[in-house]
Amino acid sequence: MTPRNFLVRGLLAGLIAGLLTFAVAYLAGEPSVDAAIAVEAKGEDAGTTAHSHGDGNEHSHDDAAATHSHGEDGGTEVSRENQSTWGLLTATVSTGIALGGITALAAAFALGRIGRLRPSQSTALVAALGFVSVALVPFIKYPATPPAVGDADTIGARTTQYFVMLAISVVAMIAAVLLFRAILERVGTYTAVLVSAGAYLAVAVLAAALMPTVNEIGDFPADTLWYFRRGSLMTLATLWGVIGIVLTGLIGKLYAEESATQARRDLAASL
Repeated sequence: MTPRNFLVRGLLAGLIAGLLTFAVAYLAGEPSVDAAIAVEAKGEDAGTTAHSHGDGNEHSHDDAAATHSHGEDGGTEVSRENQSTWGLLTATVSTGIALGGITALAAAFALGRIGRLRPSQSTALVAALGFVSVALVPFIKYPATPPAVGDADTIGARTTQYFVMLAISVVAMIAAVLLFRAILERVGTYTAVLVSAGAYLAVAVLAAALMPTVNEIGDFPADTLWYFRRGSLMTLATLWGVIGIVLTGLIGKLYAEESATQARRDLAASL
C-alpha cells in the first residue's frame, strides 16, 4: 500500500464529498445567507433613507441602488445566482478534492504508526482527528459569520485570529498523537488515549480562553445567525464525514485485495 494508492483514493473521496457537500450547503446554508443579505440590504436602505431626509439635500434612491449593483448590468461582480450555484459547487468540489488528498497522505503516513490498527481503522482515525482539530475546535472559538455581521475594519485581525487558533489546534493534535505513541507501550491503550486526549483538550481550552473574543454581532437577528452557523457546521461535518467514510471504505477494500493476493502468493510459494 503506497502513498500513491492512498492519494488516488483520497482525491476520489474528496470529489464525492465535494458534490454531497454542495447539496448540503445549498439546502442548509444558502437560505440563511439570503436572509443575511436581506438584513444587510435593509440596513443599507435604512441608512440611505436617514441620510436623504436628514441632510436637507436631494438624494435619489435609484442612484443609490445603481451604485450597489451586483453585476447584472455588465459589471465585473458575480451575480448572487451564480455565487449560490456554480460558484458554490466549484468551491466545495475543489476544497473536497484538496482536503481528500491531504487526508489520504496523512493516513498513508500514519499507517503502522498508531498502535496496531488496520489501514482502514487508522484512516478513519486520521479523518476524525482532522475534523476535530481543523474544523470543529476552531469553529467553536470563532464560528462562521454571515454577511452584515462584523466590522469591515477588523476583518484582517479576525482572520489572523482564526488561523492562529487553527494552527494551535493542529499542532496540539499532532503533539497529542506523538504523546500517545510515546506512552502506549508503558501504560496501555486506554490510559494512553485518556492522557493524550486530555492533553489536547487542555491546550485547546487554554488557547481558546487566551485568544481574543470577537463580539461584533450588534442587533443582527439571532435566529438568522443561528441558522447560518448551524448550516456552516453541517457543511463542514458533511465534507469531513464523507471523506472519512469513503476513504476508509476504499482503503479497507484495497487492504483486503492486497491481503488476498499476498495470501495466494504465500500459498503458492509453500507448495
